[in-house]
Parts: sequence; structure tokens; C-alpha cells
Amino acid sequence: MSIDSETAAKVAKLARIRVEDDALPALAAEFNTILGFIEQLGEVDVDGVEPMVSVTPMRLKRREDVVTDGDIQAKILSNAPDAREGFFAVPKVVE
Repeated sequence: MSIDSETAAKVAKLARIRVEDDALPALAAEFNTILGFIEQLGEVDVDGVEPMVSVTPMRLKRREDVVTDGDIQAKILSNAPDAREGFFAVPKVVE
């Protein structure tokens, strides 16, 4: 995949980053370098390689999956400007 100046301008606009017209070719070249690196990573054979948490072998700390603070629905909803049927009620924002 190759990024041209026009595509770089679209990406900058979507990211809400102001890029001067004379800097667009350099930005496009940087995007192409990044995409090239990503393509190289895609070529690496990772079959049989387990996902790692760290570069040193370790296990993540685990805790029991239990509710430690609950059954306070009424207290939480007491701050709501509008609560119905045990839920926060909010105005519709999408037509």
C-alpha cells in the first residue's frame, strides 16, 4: 500500500492535525515508512510462539471474581436527575 500526499492530507484532516501543503510529501513518506514496517512485521513467522506479558517470564496477579461492593443501586440512582426502572434516564441524542 502506498500513501500519496492527497491521502496524507485526508488522514491529517481526520486526525484534526493542521499540516501545511509543503509538508504533505514528507508526511506521506513517513506514513509509507510506517506501513512498510507493519508489512515486515506481518511476514514474521509466529507459529508456536505464546503471547507474553513481559520479556521476562511471569504470571499476572489474579484475584477472585467476586462482588466486593454492590447492592447500592438506590444510593447510586439518588444522584441521577432522572432515573426510571432502576436505570439512569438520559435524553435521546440520535434521531
